[in-house]
Amino acid sequence: MSPTPAPGDILEYERGFWRRNLVKVAGVDEVGRGPIAGPVVAAAVILTEGVVIDGAADSKVLTPPQRSEIARDIHERAAAVSLGAASVREIDRHNILQATTRAMTRALTRLPVQPDHVVVDGLPVRGLAWEHEAVVGGDALIHSVACASIVAKVCRDRLMRRLAPRYAAYGWERNMGYATRRHRRAVREEGLTPHHRTTFGLLQLELPLADESVR
Repeated sequence: MSPTPAPGDILEYERGFWRRNLVKVAGVDEVGRGPIAGPVVAAAVILTEGVVIDGAADSKVLTPPQRSEIARDIHERAAAVSLGAASVREIDRHNILQATTRAMTRALTRLPVQPDHVVVDGLPVRGLAWEHEAVVGGDALIHSVACASIVAKVCRDRLMRRLAPRYAAYGWERNMGYATRRHRRAVREEGLTPHHRTTFGLLQLELPLADESVR
């Protein structure tokens, strides 16, 4: 039976496995299921036993500068960090759920060590080749998952910012591909780019608006 995450000790979940000599606990999270443009990116993080990454929390509650600084610390101090992505073409061909599974699989495959245990934020991931536990809200409860959410978010945001100058009308440097008013207007006026998910509902222009600047 797995330990229950407890807010009193940020490492409580991992400690439950470390005490059983299962030291390679891989926290996994993804970023980018909701946007209408860009890839979905997943990260896997195995923490060094006993190490706390100061400031690591659910990536959505952190500012971009905070995330970037914490991500550097994670890469320096974690036992292992890896990333995986699935392209827009894969999202359109297979659907976002299958593409997310592919991104997570790639992240886990690229870990330099085989994990003793895998924990994923959210619901169980159908088709994931690793036995895993799924914890809803895990990015706010489990330290390794919070670290994975930050690493994935920083990576995906950088990708969208690099693409933004080529497609200036869409505002990807601010909205990261989410369905903001500016982004939707640009789709109507400029059309789709190769980086848009053509199977997504906005591209029926019926999704709710995202905030104009997406953290």
